[in-house]
Amino acid sequence: MRAGQMIAIISAKYGVVRPLDEIEPYKQEINRAAMREGVSAHLSAIKTDLIIDCRSSTYKGVWAPPHHNCVEIKVFTLVDGVKKVITHMSKKSRGELRRLLLESPTIPTNPRELQIIVSSVLECHLIPAGENEPWTLEVIC
Repeated sequence: MRAGQMIAIISAKYGVVRPLDEIEPYKQEINRAAMREGVSAHLSAIKTDLIIDCRSSTYKGVWAPPHHNCVEIKVFTLVDGVKKVITHMSKKSRGELRRLLLESPTIPTNPRELQIIVSSVLECHLIPAGENEPWTLEVIC
């Protein structure tokens, strides 16, 4: 299954897990300082052309991906023509984006290919990486 090979999830209790890993239900706040070394070592060892970062801000401090091949996903909605950050439903929106990518017949290998796949279904805008910032794909839901 494509998702089992391509998706890594940061769990507040278990560190890095894969979609098919069995875990017990839990309610635990993330301890970024305690998790940083293990999660960073695990994720930094993965070699890939493209990292699609769907983490919430809570998990950003656990690992810093390389900027040149990472695209951070930010989800917005339009209210009276003004772009507003989605907070409550952002996890659902990022999940729908992951589903779109997993069902796509092509696997993106760079930020522009990602934008092409996402823009076939959702309005989006790709912002190039900065010196210390990853690429950003702003998705309008």
